[in-house]
Amino acid sequence: MNYNRLSNCHNIYQGEAKRVLCLCSAGLLRSPTIAWVLSNPPYFFNTRSAGVDEEFALIYSDLVLVEWADEFVCAENYHADKIRELLKDINITNQKKPVHVLDLPDNFRTREPKLIKIIEEKAAQIFNKQNE
Repeated sequence: MNYNRLSNCHNIYQGEAKRVLCLCSAGLLRSPTIAWVLSNPPYFFNTRSAGVDEEFALIYSDLVLVEWADEFVCAENYHADKIRELLKDINITNQKKPVHVLDLPDNFRTREPKLIKIIEEKAAQIFNKQNE
């Protein structure tokens, strides 16, 4: 474990915005689009995107990213299952972090307007419910 990276997870200069790790298989198409949507109004979350498949991911969802995140937004159930496995590997507090699934098929381009619209609709359902 790289302890410099791990200490950066708790850097106070990141601000108060909710830290949301957005996940798909490779971290190339869906999760960067999810992260982009959630970093803009009305959410303004501090977002990162990563992939859960180590063989394909440009940025792999390792334990440091899991420690960094307050919540997880996954494109599919498979990604949620993978992140829950990682959560078991770290302390008990992290196991209580919310994991959300948007059910997005892997047939969109990055920031494709149809994908953005679906993400906006599903994110509103998830995050508006949390604020009630």
